[in-house]
Amino acid sequence: MNRISEVSFRAVSLTTASRFAEASALYREVFGYLDPAYGLNPRLLGALASNGGSVVGILDESDRLVAFAYGFCGTDRRGFYHYSQSAVVAAGQQGRGLGRMLKHAQREVALSHGMSRMRWTYDPAQIRNAHFNLDVLGARGRWFAPDMYGPGTDRVVVEWDLTRDEPATPDSLTELVVPADPGELRRSFEELLGKGLVAVWCRRLPDGNGAYYFGPADHA
Repeated sequence: MNRISEVSFRAVSLTTASRFAEASALYREVFGYLDPAYGLNPRLLGALASNGGSVVGILDESDRLVAFAYGFCGTDRRGFYHYSQSAVVAAGQQGRGLGRMLKHAQREVALSHGMSRMRWTYDPAQIRNAHFNLDVLGARGRWFAPDMYGPGTDRVVVEWDLTRDEPATPDSLTELVVPADPGELRRSFEELLGKGLVAVWCRRLPDGNGAYYFGPADHA
């Protein structure tokens, strides 16, 4: 029996004002936001839930919200996709697979609205997040967004093909051992993605360092 089933967590779509308020409070708690300017308006969550967005949560055995994520529809020249803006898990519940449950709950919402792709961002220096996004879910790092939220907030934009259970594995891969210097990491990502490659894996090496692996976009 896996760890998720043992504790009887369940994924649900949030639909009521009380749940939206609970999600907003959890968001502030997890990120430690005290300034109202960085809060999350419960009414926004209600609007998203009613208009094609995703507002999903994980409830524990006491029916308490312990994780949630929200997203909305985006578009580019390739068509529509679902954009996952944020996902949070309560501090005492991390490491139990709830992040994966959230993403798959969002996947179901996106598919129900006719979308086959999902995007979100993460900090490329965070190896654990990179491994989850690329190796566990099978998303691909396709674009680089320097200083996305201000200086020092470089992000990788990943795209997840919601129609594939197992993404294709490229025949040849280019390794990038994660450098300690953020500037060097930025230059490496910009160079490799600029060549038309995409980040397909991220593994922790025996010496404790992390390493990314890039392959051709048309095989990923």
